[in-house]
Amino acid sequence: MLQPKKTKYRRRQKGKMKGNSQRGNQLSFGSFGMKSLQTSWITGRQIEAARQAVTRHMKREGQIWIRIFPDKPITKKPAEVRMGKGKGAPEGFVVPVTPGRIIIEAEGVPLEIAKEALRLGAQKLPVKTKFIVRRDYVEN
Repeated sequence: MLQPKKTKYRRRQKGKMKGNSQRGNQLSFGSFGMKSLQTSWITGRQIEAARQAVTRHMKREGQIWIRIFPDKPITKKPAEVRMGKGKGAPEGFVVPVTPGRIIIEAEGVPLEIAKEALRLGAQKLPVKTKFIVRRDYVEN
């Protein structure tokens, strides 16, 4: 499961997720990518599930890059606890994703295999996504 080795603070405020992604919205490494169309928090477990689905369908050929990392701690209070008495204990880590953010990139496999692999990976995520191809991509 993805999580930082060390954080500066144990707890963080929720924050707002408005607008489109300002960074990480262009293909940088691969020829194919999965782009977010919605705003959501994605957990480390969801990223790992998507990675496994993509890797299995590509039969470990080619290469994938995960462009997001869960570094935001999320807290949760136990069940049936009254209001107040401070913030809950850290539960896990998430990454806030806004529309336009590239989540996964792939390279080294044919277009059809990459399209299906990223579609299977997208099913594991809580956001709607879009399959994108590099502008200068040519099929061999």
